[in-house]
Amino acid sequence: MLSGLTENLSALVARRFAAAKQSGALIFSPTEVTTISVSNILFQVRYCPALAGKPVNNPAHNAEQRTVILKLDPFHDPPEDLLITQFPLSEPSHILVLNKFPVIPDHFIIATKAFKPQTDLLEKEDLLATFQCLKAWQKHDGPEGSKRLFAFFNSGEHSGASQPHRHLQFLPVERMTQAGDEQWKPLIDGNSSSAYGDFNYPNSFNLPFACYAVNLPGEPSADELHQSYIQLYRMAVRAAQGIAGPQSKNEDHKSLKTEGPSAISYNLSMTTTRMVICPRRSESTWIPIDSKDQNKSREVGLIRLNGTILAGTLMVKVEAEWDALRNQPRILESALKTIGYPDPDLRS
Repeated sequence: MLSGLTENLSALVARRFAAAKQSGALIFSPTEVTTISVSNILFQVRYCPALAGKPVNNPAHNAEQRTVILKLDPFHDPPEDLLITQFPLSEPSHILVLNKFPVIPDHFIIATKAFKPQTDLLEKEDLLATFQCLKAWQKHDGPEGSKRLFAFFNSGEHSGASQPHRHLQFLPVERMTQAGDEQWKPLIDGNSSSAYGDFNYPNSFNLPFACYAVNLPGEPSADELHQSYIQLYRMAVRAAQGIAGPQSKNEDHKSLKTEGPSAISYNLSMTTTRMVICPRRSESTWIPIDSKDQNKSREVGLIRLNGTILAGTLMVKVEAEWDALRNQPRILESALKTIGYPDPDLRS
């Protein structure tokens, strides 16, 4: 599907990113980074005050709102400076476009060329196109394994999704690591419990929120990717409903629709070797901040989290929140408990 590219994907994205940054088509905001350990997993906390005023699109609730939002849709006829490519070249179904407000270099997006809802379940073509991008990124002239992509998907009102047009996002793993936090690695790469390859009962992470993973074969087909995705989705729904035990014993979950609107909000992430899902019950959570900062804004202390939590990274835009998390690291664990569901199989 990406065979029409005349240069490798990582070089193409880097070249287009540099040009768009120079022209002002995208606005790059550097961040300060610290790491906090939660359940023996290092989470990056990024501080980026420059994004405090970033515009946000909310999901459409009716046809009239959808018409208005479509006019503002960044993936509907995107600016030439941000468009990377579209594919397949003959009859394009997806586009690759640069993120307009990145905090990590070479942050880019895959979106359906025609409008499809972000709240619908992903289709086989979406998953295959995403995997092909992940695979293509690793084909370059440098040392093997030196370039990797992390893909994530936000779906539903509690997931941190900001655009109603279906899209997944890509972050280069090598660009996420900064000096001083070399011990950090993406959460998706971490250890999970349960048997490898058990598609009836995906692996789980020992985290403050339910989080499930399946390992992917080396060259998965569209059907295999979709099977893994649906198995994870069923586990996520099961967790949201508080149902413990193997899903094979819960016949109701076999009747879940595998297309159309999702029954829950969730985050999904992918690499070339693994797929992970996290059901969400809240997009945001309050953290305690110093009393002297509480009157500066009604939303000081309210942090919003999206699918980057599955990479083990999150961002705050206010100094009071940055200070609170650094000075009281345990706050992060409490926050993570709030935005997700407890794993019903790990309850005491």
